[in-house]
Amino acid sequence: MPGRRTVRDNGEAARKVGRRGVMLGLLMGSVSIGLAMRMRYMQIEQADQFRLLADENSIKIRLIPPARGLILDREGVLVAGNEQNYRVTITREDAGDVREVLGRLARLIPLTPEDIEETLAETARRSPTVPITVADRLAWEDFARVSVNAPALPGVTTEVGLSRIYPLPEDFAHVLGYVGPVSDYDLAKLDKPDPLLQIPRFQIGKLGVEAKLEDELRGKAGERRIEVNSTGRVMREIGRREGEPGATLVLTIDHRLQNFARARLGTESAAAVVIDVSNGDIVAINSSPSFDPNLFVRGISSADYAALTEHDHRPLADKTVQGAYPPGSVFKIVTGLAALEAGVIGPGDKVRCPGFVELGDRKFHCWKRSGHGSVGFSQSLEQSCDVFYYELAQRTGIDRIAEMARRLGIGVRHDLPMSAISEGLAPDKAWKLAKYGKDWLIGDTLNAAIGQGYVLASPLQIAVMTARVATGMAVKPRLIRSVGGVEVPAPVPEPLGISETSLAQVRKGLFAVVNGAAGTAKASRIDDETMLMAGKTGTSQVRNISAAERASGVVSNDNLPWNRRDHALFVCYAPYEAPRYAVAVVVEHGGGGSLAAAPIARDILLFALHGGLPPLSAYPASQRSRIEAELGALQLLDEATTVRVRSRA
Repeated sequence: MPGRRTVRDNGEAARKVGRRGVMLGLLMGSVSIGLAMRMRYMQIEQADQFRLLADENSIKIRLIPPARGLILDREGVLVAGNEQNYRVTITREDAGDVREVLGRLARLIPLTPEDIEETLAETARRSPTVPITVADRLAWEDFARVSVNAPALPGVTTEVGLSRIYPLPEDFAHVLGYVGPVSDYDLAKLDKPDPLLQIPRFQIGKLGVEAKLEDELRGKAGERRIEVNSTGRVMREIGRREGEPGATLVLTIDHRLQNFARARLGTESAAAVVIDVSNGDIVAINSSPSFDPNLFVRGISSADYAALTEHDHRPLADKTVQGAYPPGSVFKIVTGLAALEAGVIGPGDKVRCPGFVELGDRKFHCWKRSGHGSVGFSQSLEQSCDVFYYELAQRTGIDRIAEMARRLGIGVRHDLPMSAISEGLAPDKAWKLAKYGKDWLIGDTLNAAIGQGYVLASPLQIAVMTARVATGMAVKPRLIRSVGGVEVPAPVPEPLGISETSLAQVRKGLFAVVNGAAGTAKASRIDDETMLMAGKTGTSQVRNISAAERASGVVSNDNLPWNRRDHALFVCYAPYEAPRYAVAVVVEHGGGGSLAAAPIARDILLFALHGGLPPLSAYPASQRSRIEAELGALQLLDEATTVRVRSRA
């Protein structure tokens, strides 16, 4: 019958079905075995990798800021350190509604609406994974209150960090500068910023040594791995790798001398620099008045900042290196050496001083209206005769004088880790032509000869000049003694290239300034044969004196407003026979150098020589009772309050 299957056909079909079943079974078995092997591979052999992938959903890595390097004085006394700081941070990624969380936080710690808005703005600007500091320098009670309520504050973390502190604030403010939070301006100056700088409110150096040696002081970050739950609450710390603290810096400064110099300058708008002439170490460098850098670290108030910026004595300015002043008669040292080296005057030559020099229809006056008569080289320095140096300058020429000024350190920017160091100015013919497009005039030379006109110098520069004259060597100033326990070699000074005969003539004159019968600084002499001092007074005008005023009588400084008075300067070194220290003091609008600057410089020099308050026997007998009262009234550092730190250097 058509279509009817035979027994043979049925058998063949059954055999085909059986083969297919076996093949399908083998295939399914193979797949099952493959899946089983894959599961085993994933669950056993790759378990750690997949566990890590799963953990990344709840594990966060946070940078640990390193401890900033310490700064010590030359004896190991701490002048910049770190203190514990209790702070609270918030991470936007974990917090959810940041405003709501901050509102809860404000019920636990002091947070103003302005603080909240500032934090919100900061979180919006930063990556959602970056912790933002909400409050720092919290009291322990506030810090503990936040910690206890952490479950209700998603994304909020309490941290114990470190913050900068300056234990001798006013003494070292201008040298060290201060630290502050990283700004967008700071970041814009860097090609590849350190990840640490991305941490909001991370502190870096803003001025002074703190800024100039930022890389050495910052250190390297550590990290910690923390586990957070679905609400962003930190559950536990899984791991931690500590960072590397910044390097410890040791300064060349002696904290006791630095403190004494500040106290001795008092409320004057002034500067003092003391250099060890043997190696260039700056053992004191003080600008007055000073300020408290801790105010900037903690966040200075508008009132405090206004008090500093509006003060007529400019406490924020570092007058020691930033101030550029007409050096006045102190510059006669430069003019005299230039003339001696040029051979235009000899040790026995004299110049007649009638009280003025006429140049065309203009008179250039000596400070002594009646004149000094016939004056030799040593006497010209002793009595600071202006006419003598007018004559020397015309014979020598401004280019030689400028070259000598630069050789002695004026018109040269000295390489120190301080902010805005002035180069000063040692003008010459080429400078005026390039600056003003005008030729140099003889009148310019006469003004420059006595440290007026275009000449400018900082207290640091005239201290370097004094050290070089005292030694005959090109002494280079140094501020850093060691970094991270590694000594910074003192630069070996080279000879100035000035003849010993010329230097001896100038030194003889400087000795007479203090110890001669007619010396302009004889009232500030040292009454100790082993520590006799050489020096030079200087008074630089800050206003023009008209011919009419000279005819009627020059108005004295005492009768002028403070900011119209002359600057007072004095430079010195001692002991005269074997110099150890050079000192420069500038008192802004102090009047005469012999009255305002010389007594301060003598006291500072004596303190340096004695390593502490000098004995009254170092002063002339007639001054001892007054000196005892003055030194006794100074508010000096209590050594019991200082902290000493061991350094490997």
